[in-house]
Amino acid sequence: MILYSGSTCPFSHRCRFLLYEKGMDFDVVDVDVNNIPPDIVTMNPYGEVPVLAERDFALYEANIICEYLDERFPHPQLMPSEPVVRARVRLLMFNFERELFTHVRTLESRASTDSAKAKARDAIRSQLTGMAPLFLKNKYIFGDDFTMLDIVLAPLLWRLGVYGIELPASAAPLHKYAERLFSRQSFIDSMTPSEKVMRR
Repeated sequence: MILYSGSTCPFSHRCRFLLYEKGMDFDVVDVDVNNIPPDIVTMNPYGEVPVLAERDFALYEANIICEYLDERFPHPQLMPSEPVVRARVRLLMFNFERELFTHVRTLESRASTDSAKAKARDAIRSQLTGMAPLFLKNKYIFGDDFTMLDIVLAPLLWRLGVYGIELPASAAPLHKYAERLFSRQSFIDSMTPSEKVMRR
């Protein structure tokens, strides 16, 4: 199993976090996201990482990769087993993509204007600040259980400083939640050398 991964790509980081959480045996091939090689385009017509390759099977798009791995290797299970609850998690993942990660893509794109990046920072700051009260009572997004939602959000929280996003004091509960994620051994193991220096 090979994960083609960008060393600073938050979407690739999401997949690495999950693979380490699962204790999987896998190889990581580092890809320059600004110079995508032709073999990646062969596997993913959008020319993006992450891409998961296993024998003659390839998957792209971070959430699809993560859900595939969770279903194929169900221990520990990161998606709830009950269909209604699982659907709620998927809906929240969809909301994250629309409300947060569309703005992350703006910040990650070299083609984005300064004005677009400023709006993206404001939108992310507003969304995360609005989430903060949840962690006054919850250990993780979905209560006491660590789930796929936490896998999805952690790489963004790690990069806030790099993106130039400073949260207000009212977001303190979110900071405590983030530190719980960052202290997990699987998260520590998932970081590339480039990602480790992001918070220095």
